[in-house]
Amino acid sequence: MDMIEQIESEQIEKLTADKTIPQFAAGDTLRVHVKVVEGTRERIQIFEGVCIARKNARVNSSFTVRKISYGEGVERVFSLYSPRIDKIEVERRGQVRRAKLYYLRGRTGKRARIAEKIIHGDGAAKAKEVATAADFEAAEMEAAVSDTTQEKENASEETAAVETEEKTEKTPKKAENKTD
Repeated sequence: MDMIEQIESEQIEKLTADKTIPQFAAGDTLRVHVKVVEGTRERIQIFEGVCIARKNARVNSSFTVRKISYGEGVERVFSLYSPRIDKIEVERRGQVRRAKLYYLRGRTGKRARIAEKIIHGDGAAKAKEVATAADFEAAEMEAAVSDTTQEKENASEETAAVETEEKTEKTPKKAENKTD
């Protein structure tokens, strides 16, 4: 390994020590949490849009995100390992056949839409492996929450079924008493 490559790999490890960078490609919808300094204060601003390009060049890796804001297209180029980026979230995966989506600049409205990638069979297993630990934990949390809500719904359905059975049993008896 060259001395330069060794130094770059050390820098990448140092910059990614406290954060995880998810796997994403052109066509994916991203939410980039950017640290913005205003005077003496610092806050997090979210830039959400479609990743139209990705450049993989070790420490100099970057990606371009495009969004439509008040009818105008806005593009922003982010350095992948920048300390200004707090975190990157992948909202949805896009199904595209190109590495650079510069053609979206000339399109508006429905023509600028990108179809969502649907993963079937073995691809789903690969996607699960590729997903970061944070994504996996979030999916587990959602599954746990949905399981508890499903249990609550089942319990409420059972109590409702028991109540309706009790009402149907009481109703015929009253009817028989009235006929006598």
